[in-house]
Amino acid sequence: MFASRKSLGQAELSRRALLMGLGLTGLSAGLTLNPFPALAQKGPSEVPVAELMKPGPLGELALGNPDSKVTVVEYASMTCGHCAHFAKDIWPDFKKKYVDTGKIHFVFREFPLDNLAAAASMLARCAGGDKTFPLIEVLFEKQADWAFTEGNPVPKLFELAKQAGFTQESFDKCLTDQKLLDNITAGRKRASEVFGVSATPTFFINGKKLDGAPTIANLDKMIEPLLAKS
Repeated sequence: MFASRKSLGQAELSRRALLMGLGLTGLSAGLTLNPFPALAQKGPSEVPVAELMKPGPLGELALGNPDSKVTVVEYASMTCGHCAHFAKDIWPDFKKKYVDTGKIHFVFREFPLDNLAAAASMLARCAGGDKTFPLIEVLFEKQADWAFTEGNPVPKLFELAKQAGFTQESFDKCLTDQKLLDNITAGRKRASEVFGVSATPTFFINGKKLDGAPTIANLDKMIEPLLAKS
């Protein structure tokens, strides 16, 4: 199944701890991070669509046709290897087939499994507008260069963030935005407690959880019958 990094998800991480891990302790004074909630063991196979589609305080990161009969929601962590696999190897064909054609409404939601994933999600949000999804794609494409490498990840993250227009000042400002971090953490908490999300990536298709790996075949199996309904 998919990686959950439970030991990290259950830790009570402070804002200082997050920035210490990123080598930015000098910017962290007085700021705190709500603890990442404990991960549920097993969530429901289906959740109410109306409840699922209530947007969080940050608004939705969405692509495709909002009036489509099918809405696909993905919960992902920026340091999740399976999420990176989906983004690199499956998403391009999936996007071409379903998103670009307006057949579905796709919603991407942050579910950081550790402090580094939270930082990357913050940068994607700070990029804003039409730069957010391209930065997410770059972060997944280059995940091995910044998430699973020796040494301080900050310079590597900054090099990628510069492609989205970040300066050193805006980069540091983003990673010390307490309200942004609190909102991302709140979204993760709701996903865990209300929808039973416990691993990444987790997909809901019209409220029904995808059973198995997010392959094109598995996604087709759930999406095509919904599109065929009158």
